[in-house]
This record gives sequence, structure tokens and C-alpha cells, in this order.
Amino acid sequence: MTPAPLTERLRDPSGPLFFPVTAYGPGGSLDLDVYRTHVRRGVAAGAAAVFAACGTGEFHALLPEEFQACVRAAVEAAEGRVPVVAGAGYGTALAVRYAHLAADAGADGVLALPPYLVLAGQEGLLRHYREIAAATDLPVIVYQRDNAVLTPSTAVELARTDGVIGLKDGLGDLDLMQRVVSAVRTEVPGDFLYFNGLPTAELTQLAYRALGITLYSSAVFCFVPEIALAFHRALRTGDLPTAHRLLDGFYRPFVDLRAQGRGYAVSLVKAGVRLRGLDVGEVRPPLHEPAEDHVKQLAQLIERGYALLEEDA
Repeated sequence: MTPAPLTERLRDPSGPLFFPVTAYGPGGSLDLDVYRTHVRRGVAAGAAAVFAACGTGEFHALLPEEFQACVRAAVEAAEGRVPVVAGAGYGTALAVRYAHLAADAGADGVLALPPYLVLAGQEGLLRHYREIAAATDLPVIVYQRDNAVLTPSTAVELARTDGVIGLKDGLGDLDLMQRVVSAVRTEVPGDFLYFNGLPTAELTQLAYRALGITLYSSAVFCFVPEIALAFHRALRTGDLPTAHRLLDGFYRPFVDLRAQGRGYAVSLVKAGVRLRGLDVGEVRPPLHEPAEDHVKQLAQLIERGYALLEEDA
């Protein structure tokens, strides 16, 4: 797939962007049958795209061959109904290797995760992402967060780079994002995409929409797709009462619970998938499982979220 079609398919999605968890069996190895079921259910529920083996999918914990197997399984499960974008990270050489593995597995694009550990300057970051884009025919979305934060001028140069189609923001600096959006709009008119990539992005999406950023990640979609779809629909239709009711009654309490443990942005989501009846296994180290009491609170919160949907009905 060329960059233009992927951009067109992501520009105005009909549903949330789905970041599936990676399923492991009892011994800790990949369970691709369960993973396909997870992806298939998400697509059937209304996901607009599948972002396979990214942050929520524990990219950091996968061997290269496991990564490729997950991407291939996601492509098989999606059956062409929605695009599949795969993570790629670490240093430049490894990120390029992962991009090639993703392409060979049939992915439609790459989410370029922050480079491993190093604190690089703008010149190095720009070279890193340009080399990834130059090494693959897959469209590249750059993920800004942690040690990979771009200035507006660097974002402009990335927007000018063949193959780079968008920027996902996991930093949450709205002042910076406004300046990035303004600079790119001024210097590189076109269809450059922006994504809200904060954990539980729904909580901040009203603020991002004010900047013109309508795309966002939804890890919550993994285990309560109906709630995620209701919120997405409320945003699209301008139904602020419903959006506020879901924010106040479900999303804010979920974020408060997520803040109770490190790594809960992944492990609590995975616990939620298990609570809904699909055994995707536990997280791999260095992540750890949520405390039993926190899982109980999550189960209660899920019930409360669905009760809110019934009130709306």
C-alpha cells in the first residue's frame, strides 16, 4: 500500500484505532489463535485500524520472529477490512529491520516508536526517522514521547520527508502541539496526520480536538469496545453530554486506577481483556500483573461503564 491510500483510510475513521494486546499461552509463548480472535473481534466491533505489536501489544517484549508472526496474524484476521500498522523501534538499524519484517508480513504502515534509551538531538532524530522512511515502502507514522520530542521545525522537515505521513503525540504538551500543527500547516500544506497517543487518550481528546487533532489511540477498545465506540460516536456527532458522562463515570476513574501501578497502561488493559472472557495471558517482564484488588476495581468499573450506556439508551 502506498502512503496516499493509508492516509485516506486514516483521515476520518469511522471508529477507534485499535491497539490489540499480544496473547500468550500458559507457558508464556505466543498464542496466535487467541490473538487472531482478539483482532477479529475488534475489527468486527468497529475498529477503523489495527496497530499491531505496538506499545499496548508489548513490542518491547517480542523477539523479531514473534513480532512478525503477530503482524502477519493481525493482517490475516483483519482480512483487508481495515489497515494494519505495525510498531518498529530501538536503534535505527533495528527499526529498519522491524519495518522490513512488517512489510513482509503484509502490514500497511509502520508506527516508528522512540529510539531505545538515548537522548538524541533534533538532527539525530530527524536522520533516524528519515532512514526508516527511506528503507521501506511502508508509510511511517512517527511516535513522539519520552526521549523523542520534536521541535516544530523538525516536524516540518519530517512532513517534507517522503514516506512520513503523520505524527503521534504521547507527550501531552498542547502548546508544543499547537506550534507543530501551525508550522506544518504553514510550511507543508497537505494531509499530514496527527494522533493523540497519550495513555487512555479519550481523557484528553476533547482538548486535542480543539487543536484539530481528531485521531486517537484507544487501548480501552481492547476490552470495552462498546464504551469506546459510544465515546467516539459522541465526539463525531458533537454529543458533549454523552462524552462528559463517559468521561466522568468511566474514563477518569479508569485513569485514576491505571495510575495505581507502573506499567498498568498495558497490564491493566490486558487484565480487562481477560475479565471479558478472552484469555490473552499475562504480561511479560519487566511488566507485572495488577494487584488483585485493582483487578476487582476494574471489573466494577466495567460494569459501571456498561450501565452508563444503558442509561443513554
